[in-house]
Amino acid sequence: MSSTRTPSTLVAVAHGSPDPRAEGVVHALVRRVRALRPGLRVELGHLENDRPPLPDTLARLHGRAVLVPLLFSRGYHVKHDIPAVLADAPHLDAVTAATLGPHPLLAEALHNRLVEAGYRRGAAVVLAAAGSHDPESSAGTEYTAQMLSARLGGVPVLPGYASAARPTVPEAVDRLRAAGHREIAVASCFVAPGLFATRCAEAAPGVVAAPLGSHPALARLLLHRYDRAIGAPRVADGRALAARRRATLAVAP
Repeated sequence: MSSTRTPSTLVAVAHGSPDPRAEGVVHALVRRVRALRPGLRVELGHLENDRPPLPDTLARLHGRAVLVPLLFSRGYHVKHDIPAVLADAPHLDAVTAATLGPHPLLAEALHNRLVEAGYRRGAAVVLAAAGSHDPESSAGTEYTAQMLSARLGGVPVLPGYASAARPTVPEAVDRLRAAGHREIAVASCFVAPGLFATRCAEAAPGVVAAPLGSHPALARLLLHRYDRAIGAPRVADGRALAARRRATLAVAP
């Protein structure tokens, strides 16, 4: 007799923002993901500010889950915050998928948002991102900038950060101007409106793209990360993290 296992729940993990527009944008992205894969349970959890909080989302689930961070590179939230929440959810067999970037689908969404904003062929670009003290995060953003440059025909694309890392968006704009580029656009590597996205947009000298929101390529990318995660070894689930925490406490002086 054969049996069918229930598919792992996809949990989209958003950062959260005090900006009242952000929550609705993220919910719209989740709705698009559900529409692309009917029958797959897709839930949402936030690390801060917005509802539902990630711990509350995980508390309602049972069985297997794949957490897909709505983040564009591996920084503190991916390496520390999400594992800490999973450690408090030992009832789940859960794994965390890769971040959204770098990936060609992300470059596609960034490119499309630039075109929608009025991007002119040949203009240099600043890729606006949140920023992190983690060098791995910066490396991921730089790789995304290279992918976007390739889609735009090889024009210069420089990362510019809202916090924690350099160059800032104004500094990146100045570098491009010093290199002789008169037209400079800003691509927005953010899911939703918020403080960082607004700060970067205000520093734009011309065309500035909207956040990615519920762009179809971004929704497909979430499902791609989910699919890759369910095919990977499940080495960092909630039960394992909880056991690791208990072992650490047992040997602590």
